[in-house]
Amino acid sequence: MSQKQQTEEGVEQLGSTILREVSVYDAVGLRLAHDLTRIIPGTFKGRLFKRGHVVTEADIPNLLDIGKEHIYIMELGEDELHEDDAAIRMAEALYGDQLLLSEPHEGKVSIKSNQLGLAEIDKGIVDAINALGEIALATVKTNTVVKPGQPLAATRAIPLVVPKTKVETVERLADEYRRANEGASPLRVRPFRKFRVGLITTGGEVFNGRIEDKFGPAVRSKLEELGSEVGEQRFAPDDRQTIVKEIHYLLDQRYDMILVTGGMSVDPDDRTPGAIKASGADIVSYGTPMLPGSMLLIGYLNGVPIMGLPGCVMHDPYTSFDVLLPRILAGDTIAREDIISMGYGGLNSC
Repeated sequence: MSQKQQTEEGVEQLGSTILREVSVYDAVGLRLAHDLTRIIPGTFKGRLFKRGHVVTEADIPNLLDIGKEHIYIMELGEDELHEDDAAIRMAEALYGDQLLLSEPHEGKVSIKSNQLGLAEIDKGIVDAINALGEIALATVKTNTVVKPGQPLAATRAIPLVVPKTKVETVERLADEYRRANEGASPLRVRPFRKFRVGLITTGGEVFNGRIEDKFGPAVRSKLEELGSEVGEQRFAPDDRQTIVKEIHYLLDQRYDMILVTGGMSVDPDDRTPGAIKASGADIVSYGTPMLPGSMLLIGYLNGVPIMGLPGCVMHDPYTSFDVLLPRILAGDTIAREDIISMGYGGLNSC
């Protein structure tokens, strides 16, 4: 780890890097060694001057306003990197297609998605990098939905100067990963396919017009947010054979996915789970270890994903449906093991 040493008055040493202290009044024409931040409580926090900025006479009052009576001029050692350069090199080693890099800011570079999709992060790489010390890689979790312009990772140098060997280790780890994974980046975004979805809303109270359908708008909104659409909505009473008939109708229309809403509880008059099974679907799971959304059913009918959606999908912002839907749109086939894993971290406000 770089050790900060006082070598003479006004001069400090970070490893082999020299920081030379200069009065702001003598700094005109000199370049800043690092970003300087301004904080106005409750109003603003951000960069006042960027690393490399050439100080002018007009800058002196602003420097004094943030408590900077002196600035540092940096003379880097051959074996060390400035925080910005370290963050840039790490980000460049890790990012791949469909990703964008931000400019460095206070030793941090954000890696952003340029498309809507599902983040896929190699946790082993993340852990290996963070075990090195003095540098950091922070990411979202795998299977997080990311939108264009949204960060999925950020690289960071902790001290102002870091050993070059640590960044070179990050570059080696990233290169080894790519060679072992056909050139794929350890940080990537899987784009969503655009699905045309067939929707069946069950329940005599909706079928007979006694109450307004709430499922349709909720499901449409969730699908459209991910770039898909409801191609057709059908209504059915609480009758197994009618629901089976509607399922087969939607299958014949070649929809990419079939969603059946309502009637998913264990009440005797809730017929949806039995109807999905009677349609010939292979049931992956009826029930998930996640709240809300424990009564969700998922299966496949002639290779087409089919889901029975419980009532919570109408009113809860995040349910088991919101976990599984993006994965299906990204091309995953859901297996029993995927359902089992939903219990860990699966307790949401409900």
